[in-house]
Amino acid sequence: MIRNYFIIALRSLWKNRLYSLINIVGLTVGLTAGVMMLLWVQDELSFDRFHKNAQALYRININIGDNNQIWASSPAPLAPFAVKDLPEVKQAVRVNEDFRDRLFQVGDKKVTETEGGYADANLFSVFDFPLVLGDQNKPFADIHSIAISEKTAEKYFGKENPILRTIRIDDAKDFTVTAVYKNMPTNSSIKFEWVRPFMLMDEGYDRNYYPNGINGDWGNFNYQTYFLLTLTANPNNIAQKITAIHKKNQPGFDRAFYKLQKFTETHLIAADGKEYGKQTVNIFLIVALITLLIASINYINLTTARASKRAKEVGVRKVIGADQAQLFGQFFVESLVVFGIALVLAIGCIYVLMPTYNQLSGKELVFNITNPSILMVLGSTALVTIVFSGVYPALVLSSFNPLKSLKGTALLGGSNAVFRQILVVVQFSLSIILIIGSLVIGQQLKFIREKALGYEKENVFGFDFNDKMGEHLETIKAELARQTGITGVTISSQNLVQLGSSSGDTDWEGKDPNRSFIINQLSVDKDFIDVFKLKILEGQGFLGTKADSGRYILNETAVQQIGLKNPIGKRFSFHSIKGTVVGIVKDFHFASLHQSIEPIILFHQPGWYSRINIKTDGKNAKSAIAAAEKIWKKYNPSLAFNYEFLDDTYTKMYKSDQRTGSLFNIFAAIAIFISCLGLFGLATFTAERRFKEIGIRKVLGASVGQIIGLLSKDFLLLVLLSFLIAAPVAWFFMSRWLQDFVYRIDLSWWIFALAGVLALVIAFATVSMQSIRAAVANPVKSLRTE
Repeated sequence: MIRNYFIIALRSLWKNRLYSLINIVGLTVGLTAGVMMLLWVQDELSFDRFHKNAQALYRININIGDNNQIWASSPAPLAPFAVKDLPEVKQAVRVNEDFRDRLFQVGDKKVTETEGGYADANLFSVFDFPLVLGDQNKPFADIHSIAISEKTAEKYFGKENPILRTIRIDDAKDFTVTAVYKNMPTNSSIKFEWVRPFMLMDEGYDRNYYPNGINGDWGNFNYQTYFLLTLTANPNNIAQKITAIHKKNQPGFDRAFYKLQKFTETHLIAADGKEYGKQTVNIFLIVALITLLIASINYINLTTARASKRAKEVGVRKVIGADQAQLFGQFFVESLVVFGIALVLAIGCIYVLMPTYNQLSGKELVFNITNPSILMVLGSTALVTIVFSGVYPALVLSSFNPLKSLKGTALLGGSNAVFRQILVVVQFSLSIILIIGSLVIGQQLKFIREKALGYEKENVFGFDFNDKMGEHLETIKAELARQTGITGVTISSQNLVQLGSSSGDTDWEGKDPNRSFIINQLSVDKDFIDVFKLKILEGQGFLGTKADSGRYILNETAVQQIGLKNPIGKRFSFHSIKGTVVGIVKDFHFASLHQSIEPIILFHQPGWYSRINIKTDGKNAKSAIAAAEKIWKKYNPSLAFNYEFLDDTYTKMYKSDQRTGSLFNIFAAIAIFISCLGLFGLATFTAERRFKEIGIRKVLGASVGQIIGLLSKDFLLLVLLSFLIAAPVAWFFMSRWLQDFVYRIDLSWWIFALAGVLALVIAFATVSMQSIRAAVANPVKSLRTE
């Protein structure tokens, strides 16, 4: 019997090739897009969950009470003090990304490396980053050791054993390879190609100011700290205890407090609790389900609409003894065949498209059909889709009354027709929501790109320098300033749009002794404000004299938050260096637009400098870059010259947003295409069913326009109803999405109006393809059988 079901199913599909093709293409595209989105969602949700201690791991965040700043960072001493004083803290690991490019040299091979960091030795035992060579519990022999990934080991040493081999870094110091670890997974928040000991950073500390070095600097919040807690530990209690430890060791730390965040949440939820990443995952999950639902609706609508064509077949089968269960089986098998063909085609499409998809999404997904997690996604998708698209049509087709079927009166009118209209409304409501979402996301990303930041980022490139160049900065700066195409040169401690340094070591005139205040810090030379066109609201900038070491410039937010009245000339102390406030600079954006502008201090300490910024006239940028490279090679003949334009760096800050927008647009377009495919099928069937009616109307004088209007009117009314339903739903969801941006667009009425017009135009164009064909057909063909 099953074999007979399949034979009949294949014959039916071949007989109705156009409708079979529409169904198969719709399901194939829907399954391909749905599965690929679900794979992306699965990867995002799997971040950091592969660690065996994942549920007991927490990241330490700090909340600065006075100004409600929340940072995913902490000072270096917190880790050793917590382990020493709190039995609930089994281990603590400090991690710091190395933001500078490093030149690695092994023999004659020299390569610039960028993906490194610093960490405590227990990084490899607390987290599941297993070593393939070396001691898991003691990966570093001393501070001049280095642990490298398998990928890095193979790059420099091939198949040879790299243990105890040396790597020269920045043409300055040799580091001994003491451990090789497995490549860190792509779904890991901590991902380094090489790791050096955390205490290596202790070498740069001035013991006159910090007798205990890095482990005595409570004012430097530049590191990430992770705790491995006991199973019975209460994270809130631990947060209170480490806050007390900090207060004890740094008087005045009274209005700030620590919070512990589950490590498995850090990828999708920011330190301040904003769930932008989580909302993005939810959006893609919803879009995936919408796409699969739309594809299923297509199949249901087209199959049930054409069911009247098979009414006599059902009547004959029932008269000769077929019961409803057998008929249900027959029609369900037909659905299974269609779905099976679509599934096979979808799997093939996914294999072909995966490299392009990875490039667009920034992922490294591997579609291995034997992988249990892939099978789970594929299986659950298949189950849901076949239930939606297979069961209902089979029930409808098998339920015809045999007497009405044989009389030709078992047409699907009444409740079935209404149900199909409801499905069309649902389908296009979802499509219109996606259109509105695409428009809103596009406008927000455009707003980010074009927003005035408070400084000029165009035509400015920069590069980090090393100690060799640092000894000749004034000479280098003067030489660069003479080059064609260069309009300004300035030196700073960091990249203006990638600040990662802050301090709580501040004091000022009238400060409450119990007041804590953390401020972003940027050391600059006298030309920085002029080159970047920052606006001085009060006072003046730096003068280029030794006196600048005690002169401080604050932004508006800093002045407001510390409550300093008439700040110019007031006493201010920073890192124990006493001085005065000499200028107030207008607020400017030095961080993502996801967050509000924070306080920042500009100060003058040449010992902090690490970056040269060069402004060009735009026309001669290439010659300016060549001049900078020539000077670089003069001091670093063996080092590669790496530079980046500031607007490119700024754009990279929103790479995740841009990828999200691009992927959303692509999948929204796919969902709309599937909706149009279904509408095309229904319009084709409607034109076919009313073929004779159209012929009669044309004989009686109806014009082509009237025929098109007749066939299109009902569909367009359904699309208009869909817009009325979709608009408020889209407004609700996009309002929530925009809330994660501190600086955002308003949801203007024209966005919704444009979406409605687009939906109507798309629907009309789709329906018109068949309406015009029916309207211009020779009426003789439709009436000759009468």
